[in-house]
Amino acid sequence: MNTFSPAAERTDRRAEGAPDLSVVVPMQDEAPNIGPLVAAIRAALPQGLRYEIVLVDDGSRDETRAIALRLATEAQAAGLPPLRVIAHDRAGGQSAAVNSGVIAARAPVIATLDGDGQNPPENLPALIAPLMAPGRDPRLALVAGQRVGRQDTLSKKLASRFANGLRSWVLNDGTRDTGCGLKAFDRAAYLALPFFNHQHRYLPALFTRDGWTVAHVDVTHAPREAGRSKYTNFGRAIVGITDLMGVAWLIRRRKLARPGELTPMERAQ
Repeated sequence: MNTFSPAAERTDRRAEGAPDLSVVVPMQDEAPNIGPLVAAIRAALPQGLRYEIVLVDDGSRDETRAIALRLATEAQAAGLPPLRVIAHDRAGGQSAAVNSGVIAARAPVIATLDGDGQNPPENLPALIAPLMAPGRDPRLALVAGQRVGRQDTLSKKLASRFANGLRSWVLNDGTRDTGCGLKAFDRAAYLALPFFNHQHRYLPALFTRDGWTVAHVDVTHAPREAGRSKYTNFGRAIVGITDLMGVAWLIRRRKLARPGELTPMERAQ
């Protein structure tokens, strides 16, 4: 009987004219940041790469959606790689926005970064390279960015350090910074994960739970130039404890048995 391999679960979505990479950007009330961010993404990606940008407006109350739609129209008129806009009718949170963007994406490889401009797009080539290289490890499904030189307030950095330490101790996920929005992953493997609010903070543990290999890349971090953060330390702490226990439960209750295809000779026995 064939042994189970995570690579066998991948679905090849590449069709003629489809992109090789979808860059998914969740955003809420980020009107001043969209234009510079999209321009930086285009400048960072390698020449000749077939890609699309998927902007997900998570129920913004400012001009985020209008600006995104204008940029999409301008990209089409200029013959640039597609820029698509997905919109939530109400705010669902970062994980919901990422999930909607991945579902809509047309490429087999996804890259994500936050819409606030604090995840410099020049990190994207290092993130996507392991997933797009010839002869890539077939078990590799997630390349997670880990921020160095964080440009946040001291209270935010201390709260994040505590949360990351607790999460790493409970889940043993080998990741020091799961809150970083810069990630690249296999679309089919991601869509097979259990979805829940704040899922994006637990992707390394969830991919590992399903038998995939996870790699890490150090990435830079930039100060927020406009707008304001959607999170507070207290709010993160309240939901974080519940989420952490839930993910620990999911890992303990994972499906261990994997199907294997019988050979014709084995089926005849």
